[in-house]
This record gives sequence, structure tokens and C-alpha cells, in this order.
Amino acid sequence: MPKRKNTFSSWRSRLAQRAVHAGWAWVQRTGSVTAANPGRFRFGALGTGTRLAFPLGTVFGEPWIHLGAHCIIGEQVTLTAGLMPDLDLGPDPILRIGDGVVLGRGSHVIADTTVTIGSDCYFGPYVYVTSTNHSYDDPHEPIGKQWPRMEPVSIGSGCWIGTGAVILPGARIGRNVVVAAGAVVRGSVPDHAVVAGAPARVVRRWTPAEGWQPPLRTPAPVPIPDGVTPEQLLRLSELDEEAVERLAQVEAES
Repeated sequence: MPKRKNTFSSWRSRLAQRAVHAGWAWVQRTGSVTAANPGRFRFGALGTGTRLAFPLGTVFGEPWIHLGAHCIIGEQVTLTAGLMPDLDLGPDPILRIGDGVVLGRGSHVIADTTVTIGSDCYFGPYVYVTSTNHSYDDPHEPIGKQWPRMEPVSIGSGCWIGTGAVILPGARIGRNVVVAAGAVVRGSVPDHAVVAGAPARVVRRWTPAEGWQPPLRTPAPVPIPDGVTPEQLLRLSELDEEAVERLAQVEAES
């Protein structure tokens, strides 16, 4: 026999769930870090419109971290400057992030020496960028106790870094580069390239003389024309194939 449903208990459960969700949304709004509400953090620079989502990951060395304007730093993103907290790292920034950068949830940017990320870069979730790597020169000493190697990292403006990519010390990535999901990047990457694999290699590149080589397999997306409203887009999405064909025919005739 099915159990009788307790209407009162179900109502209380739904009410409690709504209260938990509303409370968590309030915590997220209140706990996020902005230039107007930096909380305990004292970044070297924190641009207008930039927001670090709550809950934050590990953040230290913030006086040597410069964040540009209109950046979105996702939940659980780690940003560190220096090997450990409370170090004096000198007069210059260690970690520079340009304007309009998006760092996806769970990403890490570890800057023990200089890391520079250009403007308008977009990072998927769980990207790992580091300027430090373990050394294993001494075969008799535990690797974790050996002094690490450090090399500056630079990522040019306009790049897309896919989910789970790893950017290793010494990487110098050009402008408008696509780094495929899961790629492991070291060394230099030219402008307007696509890299994939571990270690990453160039699988496609654009040059003024030849365009994209190998050629792109799909046509470029057509941007939405200026002046089109959201309401018009919704109406277009409701059209069936026959109506779309009629509109295309009218446009061709005109």
C-alpha cells in the first residue's frame, strides 16, 4: 500500500528549501568582493565593475595583485602572489589581469613570479595557470622539499582558454589564441593560433596571407543585426520551417 502523503510535512519542506535558497543567494551577494565592498582584501588595484564571486578560493598577496575593470572572477577561484602569505614582494605587481577578463569557476592563477593576463580573455572552469614548477634535480631529496623553478607567464589579450587547461611556467601565449580544453601549454604560442594536446601544439593558425590553415570546417556565425530587439528574436524562434523559407524568399526577391 502506498504511504499517505503528509501535506503539512511537504509544505514545511518546500518552505524550508525556499528559505535555504534565498539565504544562500543573500550570502553570495553579500560575500562577493568588489571595489566598493572589498571586505578584508586590499588589492593593489581592483577595477570598476569587477566582482569576485563568493565563495572565494584561496587569495593572498593581494597588494601585488592588480585586477582590471569589468572582470568576472567565478566561485572558488584561487589568486595568489608569492610563495606564501605575508611576504614583501617589492614595489611592482606580480599578478596583472586586464579589463574584461572572465575566470571560470575553480580556476587557479598562481603567481610566484610575474603572471600577466591581457584584456578580454575568457577562461573556462578549472583552468590552472602557474609561474612555478617543482624541480627534481636531486634524486635523493623529496621533490616537494626541493627549491622550485620560476618563470614569468604572459597571456595575450583576446584569448580563450578551455576547461581544464594547464598553463605552465615560461608560457608566452600571443593574442586571440584558443587553448583547447585539457591542453598543457609551455613555451611560445603565436598570435591567432589554436593549440591542443599535452604538450600543446599548434593545430590551426591564421595569417594575413593565407587566412586560417587548415581552413575552418564551418562558416562563421552571423552576428545579430543592430537594432533587433529581444522580442523580435523570440518571435523569430517561434517560426516554423515553412515560414522561414517564405521570409528568405521575400528577402531574395527584394
